[in-house]
Amino acid sequence: MNIQLLTLDKETVVLNSLLKRDRPNLILFYNTYCLGCTGRAIPFAYELTKDFHELNLIVIHTNFGNQTFSKAEILDIFKSKNAPFDIFIDPQAKAYEHFDCEGTPHWVVLDKDIQRFRSIFGSQTHAKQRLFYALESLNQ
Repeated sequence: MNIQLLTLDKETVVLNSLLKRDRPNLILFYNTYCLGCTGRAIPFAYELTKDFHELNLIVIHTNFGNQTFSKAEILDIFKSKNAPFDIFIDPQAKAYEHFDCEGTPHWVVLDKDIQRFRSIFGSQTHAKQRLFYALESLNQ
């Protein structure tokens, strides 16, 4: 997965370099225009980092079509204008397409061997429960 992402400061980073072996990896694909993402998924992702201390959370803002967002626009969803975790940008939605995402928010759980364990679309209760149970089963 040599898919290139950008930091909020426009530096290039390869997705592979963000993944960690021997830890569960959770990738959240979201978009600033998605209210389910900003209102439910982002806060839930933060909660998950408190519940699963070994979790490697990778939050990816996916741009669709000709969308571009500034660092300020992406951080505007946070009251403090700072994110509690790193956010990366998927400028041409390459990572999003690689993981066959269905929309935003979309969660991809990778096991400790960096293999896809679950792929979950949504931010409603059933999606949150499925995600929580998937992470819980990896921690056993």
